[in-house]
Amino acid sequence: MNNDKIIKTHINTFLGAVFAGILIGIGGVLYLSNAANKTVGAFMFSIGLYAIVVNKLNLFTGKVGYIVNEKNKKEYIKYLTIIWLGNLLGTFITAAIGLQGKMIYISTAVEPVITSKITMLHTNPLSLIFLGIFCGLLMYIAVDGYKNTTNPIIVIMGVMAFILAGFEHCIADMFYIFAFIFTDKKILFTEAFMILLLVTIGNAIGGILIPLYNSFIIEEKKKIQFDIKNIFNPKKKVNKKK
Repeated sequence: MNNDKIIKTHINTFLGAVFAGILIGIGGVLYLSNAANKTVGAFMFSIGLYAIVVNKLNLFTGKVGYIVNEKNKKEYIKYLTIIWLGNLLGTFITAAIGLQGKMIYISTAVEPVITSKITMLHTNPLSLIFLGIFCGLLMYIAVDGYKNTTNPIIVIMGVMAFILAGFEHCIADMFYIFAFIFTDKKILFTEAFMILLLVTIGNAIGGILIPLYNSFIIEEKKKIQFDIKNIFNPKKKVNKKK
């Protein structure tokens, strides 16, 4: 692949990630707008992920699990990095533009969301990773489940599950942090960066768990089949002539 094609591919990947980030941001707006009823808010948030999988856009948490089966891990990490940065820009756009006129209400709703994350960062930072792992697991189930069934219910249930359980989603957190900043609240850059870093690590770990398990099972099945084949079809001994 020549340089022009590589650049074009990266640009297309980035643009697909930006749109995915915008949609997650919209899901965040819907959630915060229904903060009084978390069940309704969680359901509304799922619209964002559903739109992403239908339109085959690039969301970090929906792509990271597939690194397990990629032969060129280095290139796939580069691909994931481009997606993460595109998602970041997309959530920024939604927070900067989409919250105009809703600042006062969103300010009240987003403050406890970010405050809880800052508290976890300073008191038990590993909890952000663990909560990210469970979310990453659910996101892989939702995205891969939709790929195999095209059933929107698995997407909706996956999103509602991670929100109602209080698990951490790095792209959603990008939006919440930007919303927090745009409503004139203060958060240190180091705090925002560490929150996103720890949750991203957790999401990545959670996202690869099922693919790793499936890969292990496939390899074990191959070994079993090989052993059984040898049992029923033993190699004939060849008598060497003296």
